[in-house]
Amino acid sequence: MSSVFQGRAFDRQQRILGYVRSEGRAVVSEIADMFAISPATLRRDLRALEAQRLIVRSYGVFYPTDIGRYETPLEHRHKAKTQERVAIAEAATAMMADVGTVFIDEGALPEDLIGPMRRLNRMTVVTRSVTVAAELGRHSDHDVIIVGGRLRPATMGTVDKWATAMLAELNVDLAVMGTNGVSIERGLTTPDPTVAAAKTAALQAARQCVLVCEHTRFGVASFAKFGELDQVTWVVTGKQLPRAAAQRYGEAGPKILRV
Repeated sequence: MSSVFQGRAFDRQQRILGYVRSEGRAVVSEIADMFAISPATLRRDLRALEAQRLIVRSYGVFYPTDIGRYETPLEHRHKAKTQERVAIAEAATAMMADVGTVFIDEGALPEDLIGPMRRLNRMTVVTRSVTVAAELGRHSDHDVIIVGGRLRPATMGTVDKWATAMLAELNVDLAVMGTNGVSIERGLTTPDPTVAAAKTAALQAARQCVLVCEHTRFGVASFAKFGELDQVTWVVTGKQLPRAAAQRYGEAGPKILRV
């Protein structure tokens, strides 16, 4: 009887782990009903996964430890929008106040900048994100330039030689970049090499760079490298990143802003 229970618990924990990996995060109060188990049982399962170092808890929210190995679909990340992301977007947008040209990366967190950017004075916005281009084109006075290339449905961003060739011809005042992982040893990383190539081209086209990322991305190394920390002017992240960690990353080059 005990072994049957353990088998069921294992299967349930694997389903929970699959959910955390697909959504990028989990909150007990939000998913207990989804798995038809009590919050107490769900907490036990999450603690068991945490003990196996498959997930990590931060401020009551559970995240997959291998977050840099894959891309969470954008629709899932939009549903998981947090106060941390809102604060990061507002702070990063404030850095564009006196900018003439800006590059906006693909991804959920860069897309969080769309709303705040509508309040800025007119500027030229270059982006690989079809979503950013469409929203700013419809609802702002900014001049929007979309970078051509093959469209990736997972992020609605363009990649491949057309994208990198076009970015190589541009010079922008500021690039606002997202990342799947940032570490002192491995720099800035993302799972897809074609995305990495496009991000590298955007970094090289910019005079300054603001990296926007949640605190869970620190210490993570994904598959493909696209830049070094010393190429970044500012890193804007959540105040959940410990001060000691922020100081270590700051010593590698960028100024760290915890919001």
